[in-house]
Amino acid sequence: MSFTHLDGDGNVSMVDVSSKPGTLRTARASGWISLSPETLRLLSAEGMPKGNVLTAAKVAAIQAAKGTAHIIPLCHQLNLSWVDVGFEIQPGRIAIVATTRTREATGVEMEALTAVSVAALTIYDMCKAVDKTMEIGGIRLELKSGGKTDFSDAYRPRTSILVLSDSISAGGGVDRSGEILREGMERAGCEVSEVRIIPDEPEQISATVDGWRAAGVELILTTGGTGLGPRDVTVDTIVPKFSRTLPGVEAALFSWGQTKTRTAMLSRLAAGMIGGSMVVCIPGSAGAARDALEVLVPSVFHAFSMMKGEGH
Repeated sequence: MSFTHLDGDGNVSMVDVSSKPGTLRTARASGWISLSPETLRLLSAEGMPKGNVLTAAKVAAIQAAKGTAHIIPLCHQLNLSWVDVGFEIQPGRIAIVATTRTREATGVEMEALTAVSVAALTIYDMCKAVDKTMEIGGIRLELKSGGKTDFSDAYRPRTSILVLSDSISAGGGVDRSGEILREGMERAGCEVSEVRIIPDEPEQISATVDGWRAAGVELILTTGGTGLGPRDVTVDTIVPKFSRTLPGVEAALFSWGQTKTRTAMLSRLAAGMIGGSMVVCIPGSAGAARDALEVLVPSVFHAFSMMKGEGH
């Protein structure tokens, strides 16, 4: 048997998760280790020379889950909220299940898989003096929840984007936030019907939103006009049209924006329903547009499933 040598000169790097909000995330992994009937009998009777095998394996597995980032070089270091490891003695083997949980910006599947692996290795080490037939196998991820995996709704709303800016509409600047929103929504699978740039005029804002609603646009994102300037009239124009407000969406946008810049507290965000159309008013900076995508996609799509009567 020959092996191809890889010299390891290729570039490697961690994935940057600093732009992702922390959410409750859970993972469950499983595996098994086969042992001889005599070994299983001794293990069940706590007759192994090294002591209580499963207790040692559980402690080792929990420690390994907590130290996964020190074993897997590009794995993020997570603050684990909970780790549990269980064993079931079956004919010819011990089944292992590990569950991990965190409130972080990335998942905990590697921690669960590492826990199962180290539990099996610890059992192997504890039993190797009396059993030369052991075999480890079947290690796999059984469940992963939290983050984007919780929002697998296939439905994507028809979307339009309204850019509010006197200077850009007059040709004195280049739109960035509207394009960021368009690219982000299209990347998420939405049909973006239009990106329209208009001045900060209440009549034009109202007419555009009403026209899009009548044309069947389901999600309207506005960018700009949310500050405290005399021409910042987006929120003042749109909020009176709301048939329902969405304070949770507003709070999420405010909260996430505050983690990026302290001046986010000065923006007047707004989110609500106008009939069957959702309208979200976002500040006009490129950073605010990127932040909004991080918060809204894909969680906000679930609202349209709810409106169709599909429940939570």
